[in-house]
Amino acid sequence: MELATEKQQNCTADGADLKSCYMQKFRLYETRSKFYMIGRDKNRTFWRVLKIDRLEASELNITEDSTIYSEIECCDLLRRIHEGNKSTGGLKFVTTCYGIIGFIKFLEPYYMLLITKRRKIGTICGHTIYAITKSEMVPVPHATVRSKMAYSKEENRYKKLLCSVDLTKDFFFSYSYHVMRSLQKNLSDNNTPKQLLYETMFVWNEFLTQGIRNSLQNTSWTVALVHGFFKQVKLSIAGRDFTLIVIARRSRHYAGTRYLKRGVNEKGRVANDVETEQIVFEDALNERPAQISSVVQIRGSIPLFWSQEASPLNIKPDIILSNKDQNFEATRLHFENLVKRYGNPIIILNLIKTREKKPRETILRAEFANAVRSINKNLIGENRLRFLHWDLHRHSRCKGGNVLTQLGKVAAYALKLTGIFYCQLPLNLQPEGLFQYSYFEDNNVGDVNEDDSVKSRMLQAGVLRTNCIDCLDRTNVAQYAYGLAALGRQLQALGLIESPYIDLDNPLAKELMVVYESMGDTLALQYGGSAAHNKIFSERRGQWKAATQSQEFIRTLQRYYNNTYLDGDKQNAINIFLGHFQPQQGKPALWELDSDQYYNVGKRGPNFAGSIRSTFKRSLSDGNILCESDTRIRNIDVRRSQHSPEKRDNHGLLESSPDIITCGSDFCYCRKMYQVRLVDQCSENDHICYDEHGDACDCSNFVDVDWLSSSGNSCEEELLERSTSVSSENMVNELRTETTTSASESGSSMKGRMQSASEFTRDAEFSESFARWVTNGEMLYA
Repeated sequence: MELATEKQQNCTADGADLKSCYMQKFRLYETRSKFYMIGRDKNRTFWRVLKIDRLEASELNITEDSTIYSEIECCDLLRRIHEGNKSTGGLKFVTTCYGIIGFIKFLEPYYMLLITKRRKIGTICGHTIYAITKSEMVPVPHATVRSKMAYSKEENRYKKLLCSVDLTKDFFFSYSYHVMRSLQKNLSDNNTPKQLLYETMFVWNEFLTQGIRNSLQNTSWTVALVHGFFKQVKLSIAGRDFTLIVIARRSRHYAGTRYLKRGVNEKGRVANDVETEQIVFEDALNERPAQISSVVQIRGSIPLFWSQEASPLNIKPDIILSNKDQNFEATRLHFENLVKRYGNPIIILNLIKTREKKPRETILRAEFANAVRSINKNLIGENRLRFLHWDLHRHSRCKGGNVLTQLGKVAAYALKLTGIFYCQLPLNLQPEGLFQYSYFEDNNVGDVNEDDSVKSRMLQAGVLRTNCIDCLDRTNVAQYAYGLAALGRQLQALGLIESPYIDLDNPLAKELMVVYESMGDTLALQYGGSAAHNKIFSERRGQWKAATQSQEFIRTLQRYYNNTYLDGDKQNAINIFLGHFQPQQGKPALWELDSDQYYNVGKRGPNFAGSIRSTFKRSLSDGNILCESDTRIRNIDVRRSQHSPEKRDNHGLLESSPDIITCGSDFCYCRKMYQVRLVDQCSENDHICYDEHGDACDCSNFVDVDWLSSSGNSCEEELLERSTSVSSENMVNELRTETTTSASESGSSMKGRMQSASEFTRDAEFSESFARWVTNGEMLYA
């Protein structure tokens, strides 16, 4: 939040805390003709006045008084306003609030969304983070100027739909800390205007605040809401206390529910795109400066055009892979965006299945590998994508292994590639002044040398991207393993431990597991409709197996019910909140449209109405109503289908695209890869597989383990297989389609940053093929 004028920068008395430059408490008053919002800073140093016109039925007129008032002056102003409006009822107090969430219009009047209660949930570098505990929606126009449309059934239904977005759950904000960005970004770059920060991918009320931000050209009166997860805990080791914070930020692009938002859209945005940041800091003590460290990892749907349709008649929907993007342009855009956000290298950990009786996940597995292989042909050196298939479900069901241990080894080498962020804060620097300038002069990554003094600055470059099918259950296990490996390096950088390795039986590992399990449940409820399947975590804690199975089965049913019956309204509410659908008089209402048609509203005549289907289909794109500055896909080759004719609107956007359906027969066809019938000639212990051309390729496992006997966190799939299996499915041959990148194509080097393949295999129980993946970016399959 910023102040509107330069005069406010000098409003504090000598020696006043810079926190006073942020308004944090507001009082709303009304007359017949105007709303008056009075804002003040925490220390009651200055007061500002905002005026909102109430005599326009369907327009939003907001002005800001440029005067900075003292408390006495502000009270006098309110008295004079009351005296001047006595003939129409005078000035009346409406409510106390803590910021404007935004303004929204459905069919006629504007509504103002306010935070009326808040609670503190954490502190980062002295900046307080808040959650919303109560909000209100206030109609802006006075009742005397509203028409019948303001009270219509459609208007009330839209209001009810918006109110179903529970702002008291999993939304958080800060007045002074840019919680929509990572700590490293905040400390390295403070040149981004506050207005532009609202347009970043993690600010969910960007659309709601457009009107007031454009009118005032500042963000003094609004708060930027981030949706996801925030948890802060105090821990200690060897008598020294430190703070752990885990933040998950959900992207507002292509946001929605499990079966209605899958894969990627035309702009390269993926469903269930979540950035997870793990922050560890130790406060200043005596002459020792404060130290802080952070690590970022991400999860996101497989960046291909694919979908699933939920139906009461199909408890286990088929996967539908579209052929609309033959050149993987959307996939390329997605990874280009990741490079812009995090730098190189981009490390992909793909956890989906390698074998199935009825091909479902394996279809996406093969196509994802094809996409990465295609993209890597045009990349060299450290710019190449590093891609690892690791079937968590199969590994977790085999005897004698430890999935978390093996994932920890993957995490350790990923961290060697990307590094972590670490810095010390000067003793004379007040926390509230931390982000008033760029703390670092440059963003160059220094060498991460564990022998150097911990006073040396470190920066993270690159990111680990983890996915399974839903990016919920298996992904959360892998993210915990990465978080634990990162915690060891962070504590070592802070000088709290000597070795970066934290054993799974360490109390710190158990504390961290609780936090990641809570995060997994929260994200799963938001996207999937139930808490996460936490079977690996439950078994790690020694929970009774029967109780675990019962819990997982209940969660499967909860997810199925929500996905089938409730997600349609939930998706509509999200589309309204984010502005992806904007109601218009004379146009079809949102609930009259199929969910993949809403972005065409306003581009057709009033007689257009979408068909209502008994099943829900994901929207093809969420970015076609409001124009964004993202680069559109170039040269997409779309195949025409006689049964699914395609049309284009005036902007050249596809209304529909032919889909490759799926798994209804014994063999699936997926572009050229499925034109050759592949026979699975690999036994469970045989590591020879066949690529799309039928050629044998070496896909030896990167580490030798005895597999766990228990099932993994893909318990839902297992339960559904038991309940829905039929004899015809048992006749389907296992399809195992693999692709591999040749050594000549992937001979990149990481000079000065990585060990050689021989050094990797000498330092740990890793095969040479895994070492080649780490050093050269080759593809691997587990």
